[in-house]
Amino acid sequence: MKGSKVHELEADVPAADLWAIYGTISAAELVPELLPHVLAGTETVSGDGGVGTVVQLTFPPGIPGLQSYKEKFTKVDNENYIKETQVIEGDILKLGFLSYKIRFEVIGKGPDSSVVRSTIDYEIDDAHPELESMVSTAPLAAIGEAFVKYAKEKKVPQASS
Repeated sequence: MKGSKVHELEADVPAADLWAIYGTISAAELVPELLPHVLAGTETVSGDGGVGTVVQLTFPPGIPGLQSYKEKFTKVDNENYIKETQVIEGDILKLGFLSYKIRFEVIGKGPDSSVVRSTIDYEIDDAHPELESMVSTAPLAAIGEAFVKYAKEKKVPQASS
């Protein structure tokens, strides 16, 4: 069984500023720092953030059957602000997912506004239809909100003494 779930976040941040986070390896590194309840840690296994980069993601305790998995960056489009990853190894596949892909698109809406569209495309073994309830864009929404906040704070000039 195949499926797809999408979340869109309106942001009052320029698309280029958000892509400076999403489009680099720093996205994986920032999530555990900003949202340790969503992702406990990451480790770059290989690559520099471009296509082919492999990252090990480790989740906090409390998610049944999901401790970690490896994902590979399959697309990093710096012109259209699109990044796609695919799970290549780990717990999510052991649970019965045949395929699990995440796509982030940062869409410019104006000079100071954008939309972050986060999509999960998945395929589940027909023997495990209950897995569909595990697929949630909530963590991606939380990441988007944290990245928007981070991008805004990064732009704030430091107060001089």
